[in-house]
Amino acid sequence: MADEKKNWIESTKDYVNDLRLEMRRVSWPNRKQVEGTTGVVIFSVFAFAAYFFVVDSVVGKIVKGILAFFSK
Repeated sequence: MADEKKNWIESTKDYVNDLRLEMRRVSWPNRKQVEGTTGVVIFSVFAFAAYFFVVDSVVGKIVKGILAFFSK
């Protein structure tokens, strides 16, 4: 049991050390890049929201029309 605990502790330490090493290798974006991509994401979210609103409205009217036709 003590041997398993030691292995778990050692593997956790190895993981944390590998994680630190890998995080040093990451190339982080600068502020201008983050602002630019954030703007693209915000615009895309609103564009998709508008698109799905239009599609949902059209499909909803079609389904209501079909239900009204068959419920007579």
